[in-house]
Amino acid sequence: MTHATADQKAEFRRGVRLGVDVGTVRVGLAACDADGILASPVCTLDRDAKTNRDVGLVVDEALERGAVQVFVGLPRSLNGAETASAAMARAFAGILATALATGGAECEVRLVDERFSTVEAHRNLRSAGLSTRDHRKVVDQVAAVGILEHALSLLKSGVGTVGELVPPAAERGGGIRRDDPNRST
Repeated sequence: MTHATADQKAEFRRGVRLGVDVGTVRVGLAACDADGILASPVCTLDRDAKTNRDVGLVVDEALERGAVQVFVGLPRSLNGAETASAAMARAFAGILATALATGGAECEVRLVDERFSTVEAHRNLRSAGLSTRDHRKVVDQVAAVGILEHALSLLKSGVGTVGELVPPAAERGGGIRRDDPNRST
């Protein structure tokens, strides 16, 4: 097995990134600076699977910040299998990727493993002295920060691509790709 030298490691591309923790009731949102130094909570949105208003708010945040990537947490079971929650996160990520492309954002959406983000968020909130009752207000934001920090640490370690790319619907269905020269603008 060969190890990458410093020259072979992928260079960290500057740009704002968002982290998203999707739940059945709430969506946590976090963002980092362009250098990926500090991931901070942004807000908690009400999950709206009927109208996807929450997706629209994430798109607005990505456009406003000029985000280059959005990392959506993909919950898996301890053995790595995907659950109903993973299917929900995949669906959210697909809708988000399509909405970003439709909105003209040059921002990719990637799914990243988040097996322990919510557990870790609850642990951090308890250690900070916040009562369990008050966790609901911020736990999704803290989990989103954890998802984003995990992705940033992988990016900065030089592994190259992080997570699974989620293409917009046109690209998933064999339609015209964003980088296709025949695509109308």
